[in-house]
Amino acid sequence: MRWLIIFLLACLLFNGLQGWLRRIGLGRLPGDFSFRLRGRTWYVPLASSLVLSGIAMLIGLLI
Repeated sequence: MRWLIIFLLACLLFNGLQGWLRRIGLGRLPGDFSFRLRGRTWYVPLASSLVLSGIAMLIGLLI
């Protein structure tokens, strides 16, 4: 259950920071999906979430 909450928070974070993250290359990886629903574009960043999770894990191991 905790992983679902973390994944949903990551999706909300990606939706909020989508413009900035696309400039650095995240959000355009294979496995990142976007779709239009009721006039709004939604992003499901599966691959980018895995990349950021790996970076966070490496930082956690170093600290």
